[in-house]
Amino acid sequence: MDIKKATLVLEGGATRGVFTSGALDYLMEKDVYLSHVIGVSAGACNAVDYVSRQPGRTRDCMIPQDRSGNYYYGLRDFVKERSVMNMDLIFDQYPNEIIPFDFDTYFTSDIRCELVTTNCLTGKAEYMDDRQDKNRLMKICRASCSMPLLTPIVNVDDTPYLDGGLADSVPVRRAKEIGNDRIVVILTKNEGYRKKVVSPAMQRVYRRAYRSYPNLVRTIFRRSFEYNRTMNHIDQMEKRGEIFVLRPQVKPVSRLEKNKETLCAFYEHGYHYMERRFDDLMAYLEK
Repeated sequence: MDIKKATLVLEGGATRGVFTSGALDYLMEKDVYLSHVIGVSAGACNAVDYVSRQPGRTRDCMIPQDRSGNYYYGLRDFVKERSVMNMDLIFDQYPNEIIPFDFDTYFTSDIRCELVTTNCLTGKAEYMDDRQDKNRLMKICRASCSMPLLTPIVNVDDTPYLDGGLADSVPVRRAKEIGNDRIVVILTKNEGYRKKVVSPAMQRVYRRAYRSYPNLVRTIFRRSFEYNRTMNHIDQMEKRGEIFVLRPQVKPVSRLEKNKETLCAFYEHGYHYMERRFDDLMAYLEK
């Protein structure tokens, strides 16, 4: 298998990540692999399954087939666990028992993978990986996916982390630092989407919730500015033909979508839209 020298950037967005899953599943079926991948939040889950070459795995994790695979907590468990999702199920039982993750293939892969986390102490993005320790790798994935207010902080090596999207939602600048001439970005929101600033009421909530982490709070408040600046940069690079961007052409699902049919339709959209753009992608990679 020929690994193409290029960097793949995968945005998060919780269950919106099923769009990315569909796109990557099509690429894996075509045996197309890029040399570097950077995943953020749900994009981190997609990234590791791409490196482990397991088409369909992220889809199956995000769209449970029956109630036994439902990872959403009810109100009682939410109050007890302080989380809207059963993160132990997603990052322990899924990879080790229910939907096994191919650690061996991941650990021996020539594809360089970085999973974006936000350091709660510094408020800065960190780009992490592990090619030896199964538990640490899943803990990094868990940290990258841990949404503020909705899921607990995750400690990795005694350092607290949250969702990588807080500090670097779409790491194209990190991709440019890697030095590959080709960058492929898969977004989970429509063209023209921009984030709104955090309202005063939510600012008060964040300050109370994370009063021990002032740098994290500042990062959260600046997130919309940094995200919108990055989107403007991506639009400019795309117009110049410097990057290849794949984004939904239909209305994205909600961030915590639960409806199976809705999620399946968004997954299929990602799969078939990559199919439609495949020749364009290959032309970009080979020019």
